Amino acid sequence: MIPSPGQLGALSVDELFRRHRAERDPALVEELVLRFEPLTRSVARRYHVRGESFDDLVQVANVGLLKAIERFDPARGFAFTTFATPTMVGELKRYFRDSGWALHVPRGVKERAVELARVTEKLSSQLGRSPSVAELASALGATEEQTLEAVEAYHARHAAPLEYGSDDDDGAAGLSPAAVLGAEDERLEQAEYLTMIARGVRVLSDTDRLILYLRFERDLTQSEIAQRIGTSQMQVSRLLRAAIEKIREVSGETDRSAS
Repeated sequence: MIPSPGQLGALSVDELFRRHRAERDPALVEELVLRFEPLTRSVARRYHVRGESFDDLVQVANVGLLKAIERFDPARGFAFTTFATPTMVGELKRYFRDSGWALHVPRGVKERAVELARVTEKLSSQLGRSPSVAELASALGATEEQTLEAVEAYHARHAAPLEYGSDDDDGAAGLSPAAVLGAEDERLEQAEYLTMIARGVRVLSDTDRLILYLRFERDLTQSEIAQRIGTSQMQVSRLLRAAIEKIREVSGETDRSAS
């Protein structure tokens, strides 16, 4: 017999996986998806800088999460996050490789172009400036010619309109797309996101903070956390869920819990 949603919330992740393998009930899958929602959003956020809708990327990452849930075997001794993250990343890479290209581009060039965006962002952060072609080529493990080809391919993902200007009589007519093109700064969203979390963490007890640190920073299982702090796995599950809900309430993110 499958527990009610309230009872499911009291079960550990290990117990949810054990029951899922035995019963294959959709309610168990739904609960697992909710448990790992922060991981899904974190993985999707890595690729948000590439111009796609964040909600679309979360959906793609969720496809990977569902595949990981179906394939995961707790008996092998791996943490689920270690198993699921590469699966979600693979789904996102396939999404960028197979969709949204305005021109036909060979598969190998597509993959290098997708990797180029990640490498560019990383090097820009490390160097404090835009990386050179040589630096990008070195990071990609490619030649400068291949790197330039990847740059061109990346910009071929979307076709720019041939028309210039706008319909408004405000002096904007005649401007090229480059003159009015803006870009989202992912770091602004990250800063807002971290500020909301910090606001919630401040109201937590020392024990709640320790449990969140061990779970999400150290990637320990609930059983391992229980051994660390000298309590039961069930109690860790309850404390973890309550801490996350408290952070949501303090940050104002109450839509999902209310629904």
